[in-house]
Amino acid sequence: MSLAQPHNLPGKLFVVEGIDGSGKSTQLKLLHDWLNSRGYPVFFTEWNSSALVRETTKKGKKKDLLTPTTFSLLHATDFADRLSYEVIPPLKAGMIVLADRYVYTAFARDVVRGVHPEWVRNLYAFAVRPDLAIYFRTPIDVALDRLLSARAKIKYHEAGMDLGLSRDVHESFRIFQSRVLSEYDQVVTEYGLAVMDAAEPINVQQERVRELVAARLEAYTVRRGSLRKSTKPFWRTFPTPSASLEP
Repeated sequence: MSLAQPHNLPGKLFVVEGIDGSGKSTQLKLLHDWLNSRGYPVFFTEWNSSALVRETTKKGKKKDLLTPTTFSLLHATDFADRLSYEVIPPLKAGMIVLADRYVYTAFARDVVRGVHPEWVRNLYAFAVRPDLAIYFRTPIDVALDRLLSARAKIKYHEAGMDLGLSRDVHESFRIFQSRVLSEYDQVVTEYGLAVMDAAEPINVQQERVRELVAARLEAYTVRRGSLRKSTKPFWRTFPTPSASLEP
């Protein structure tokens, strides 16, 4: 298996990508609920969630000790552990795996931080190719407004403050995330990600997401041995969507 070739596992891998504040996580939760309501066995996994390197990454960020390459290698180690335990086993069991961020996050963020594009792509060459990857394209100001409405402040690394782009956290966020957006545009072209206008109403986006997913499930057969629900609690607190959707 590799990112260059479609996988031959019985399950399906659906991925969402986008900058912070794009609304991708809300859309993935809605998709999860919709799939679960139809009896599909669903498993969720998210970026930077492996217990193996979480504390190391946290300490490195706090003390600002991580070079761009070290940052990239830590995330790659995290991803390899997550792939081994939270992606491949559920796929082998015939489950639908929903991933909040995937290798494309590294292809965008790490390059902006100074890592060579070819190097980081080779680093993640072992990854399983998703059956569908959706990129939620979001204007910077929309993303910033969403984040500030959900919490008190923008996070240090989220704003790229470690890069010395600006002393003002909001301005640094705009500069850093604008560069990330530019890299995502390259990734979309290179890897064929489906693009979603993340400024559209939540229900409009979700309808399109379901259409894209349903098309990939036409030949999918739920295996009898699969679990109908995830075996671990996984959702953080999400804002309640302003427009409801029938399951």
